[in-house]
Amino acid sequence: MSQTVFCRKYQQELEALPFPPLPGKKGRDLQASVSKRAWEEWQALQTRLINEKHLNMLDPAAREYLTDQMERFLDNRETDQAEGYVPPEQ
Repeated sequence: MSQTVFCRKYQQELEALPFPPLPGKKGRDLQASVSKRAWEEWQALQTRLINEKHLNMLDPAAREYLTDQMERFLDNRETDQAEGYVPPEQ
């Protein structure tokens, strides 16, 4: 049986992340409050943002931008979207 967590994005008990997604306290906090489903969705958006906006992950400003977008996404606030992205049909 997998662990569950009360997901701050979906406001319900969902499958937990198996390990902290980031190092340190921030990673532990995310593991305790974000579901595996929400984290996987964030990773997909993050990848689109990095690619579309040509972000250099060595640039501290780019990392700060992504951290802000992550918090906005996980708190159900409006986030930037990759322009021209068309989600695949289900």
